[in-house]
Amino acid sequence: MPGRQTMPVKDAARLAQKLADELQLELVDVELVKEPTGRFLRFFVDTEEGVSVDELENFHRRILPLVERVDYDYMEVSSPGADRPLKTERDFERAQGMRVELNTYRAVNGAKHFVGELKGLIEGNIVLTTDDGGEAAFPRREVAVVRPLIEFDESDLDVFFPEGEDTPSQNG
Repeated sequence: MPGRQTMPVKDAARLAQKLADELQLELVDVELVKEPTGRFLRFFVDTEEGVSVDELENFHRRILPLVERVDYDYMEVSSPGADRPLKTERDFERAQGMRVELNTYRAVNGAKHFVGELKGLIEGNIVLTTDDGGEAAFPRREVAVVRPLIEFDESDLDVFFPEGEDTPSQNG
């Protein structure tokens, strides 16, 4: 609509934070992303125990009228998932001792991807204990993403491919 004032995403994020606090949810992230099918306004919410479909639906219904002036085509509300990126100090505190994968913007000693146990966010550095028992510190501003490492072994496939069914490795 010509002349219609749009709402910046940062204002939508402030409104979403207030609503999340009211509903006792953690607002993990808000993003507005242009994709081939349109502009997606996404809200990621969670709780310590995980988030239910009813909680997601309630948040969606309540946030919708508050963000109608944001220029988007589609709105989604979802859980960030088990491999959600670590962004806040609270995320890093919660993930201490977990195995994580870390990607840097630029190569460090010839690599941009690292795996290790998260020691913590210490004085602006993300510190990992590497598999060889050493320690590596990465300045936070030089890290593109840190997320929990989700590892599976062959026995995990039994959940998805019960005995007698072909697994992807059997299908070649």
